[in-house]
Amino acid sequence: RTGARTALVTQRLDTIGELSCNPSVGGIGKGHLVREIDALDGLIGRVADEAGVHFRMLNRRKGPAVRGPRAQMDRDLYKDAMQRILNSYDNLSLVEASAQDLLLDELSSSKIIVDASQAASPSANIRGVQVEKADGTSLDITARTVVITTGTFLRGVLMIGHERYSGGRHLRDSEEVEPPSVGLAQTLARYQFPLGRLKTGTPARIDGKTINWDVLKPQPSENPATPFSHLLQFNGEQPPLVAKNTLVTCHQTSTNEDTHKLVMEYEKLLPIYDGMDGAGNGPRYCPSIYKKVQRFPERTGHNCFLEPEGLNTDIVYPNGMSGPYPEEIQQKILRSMLGLEEVEIVRPGYDVEYDFVNPISLQHTLETKSINGLYLAGQICGTTGYEEAAAQGIVAGANAGRAAIADGAGEKKPEPFCIGRDEGYIGVLIDDLVTRGTSEPYRMFTSRAEYRISLRADNADLRLTRKGHEYGLIRDEERLPPPRG
Repeated sequence: RTGARTALVTQRLDTIGELSCNPSVGGIGKGHLVREIDALDGLIGRVADEAGVHFRMLNRRKGPAVRGPRAQMDRDLYKDAMQRILNSYDNLSLVEASAQDLLLDELSSSKIIVDASQAASPSANIRGVQVEKADGTSLDITARTVVITTGTFLRGVLMIGHERYSGGRHLRDSEEVEPPSVGLAQTLARYQFPLGRLKTGTPARIDGKTINWDVLKPQPSENPATPFSHLLQFNGEQPPLVAKNTLVTCHQTSTNEDTHKLVMEYEKLLPIYDGMDGAGNGPRYCPSIYKKVQRFPERTGHNCFLEPEGLNTDIVYPNGMSGPYPEEIQQKILRSMLGLEEVEIVRPGYDVEYDFVNPISLQHTLETKSINGLYLAGQICGTTGYEEAAAQGIVAGANAGRAAIADGAGEKKPEPFCIGRDEGYIGVLIDDLVTRGTSEPYRMFTSRAEYRISLRADNADLRLTRKGHEYGLIRDEERLPPPRG
């Protein structure tokens, strides 16, 4: 949208838009981010509205500042919609290849010898990316700027029980894995970026035909729903599947004391991680069932929400039940819960441990301090969640695109596109990361924003669309604000 010719390099074009973990978008704090991205003409909210099959406004009983829109996705519809939009996007080429290394022009004859987070001046200029295609051939893609968004793939290791194998994630409905990104990690280490290890996990997927739905508490979708898209809201329209009333109902169950006994009885079968002396450094606010039971031994139960993964599938996502035990133990734990006494696992849950770069090595534009033209966004910066990644992506992408255009015209680097803490949750997220760094997966909450009373999800367009227009990010003319005065 900045006018820069852009190549999106990914290992498999058919996995663009894949929701690797929970097929949902939004939530408390996260929903604010999605609305802000939509106010800047980003895609996640528009695609979520198109694919949403269950909508709820969280915290509805509280004030508008902390209400968070959330929607459950049909995984296939989300992926199809995202791929359709990207395939027809102006100035965008999709390249199926694996990014192996960075092409750099060093500014001195020696490698930097200081921590990249403390670099006083850049030691290299980005020149592009070296990629490897599916047939094994290598290709150099030259670029004036590069944004790395490796997710969980940076030296990723997958784990089920004591079994460990290299990979960034499992392909859906398959034992096949997508390979990790090793070359990029080695280059970042060579340039003294402060690397660490984080982990995350995804629960088993279960067969909805083997669930006793009758004994469970239903959670129907709201109808009418609150869309993520400001344009839908302005035009008085509903997300398409809400308008058709083609929605799903989620259900609630919970763990019990028998569940907790099994969780602790088999703790010796959990993976041994690289980080934190084998304990692993996972998300504090989206913990595994083992961490919940370990941290809160006085609790007799933890909620589990059974969320269908789409309109044309029987696969159900048991939200809150991640735990990379061996498959037979995962099934035993699930069968101890109400309504799941005869449940069958379709695919076992697993954990992934991966490298991240401490974001104190970045500027507020998300450009690295030590390499000119190199930007980072997403889980590589220590965050967790689709929404946090998308928020970083729009800032990194905007600045990378604008810088590339200026460089191609022989002009100096343009004014950076940054969002202040008083302007949006995107600004809070990025400021927290680059000024404080993170030692654990960072998740957005409304409590992180000191200006949250004015940073509501329902006024994101009033706060950010004009600014986005001034920086050339708004492509949809219908979004353009009326002239001042």
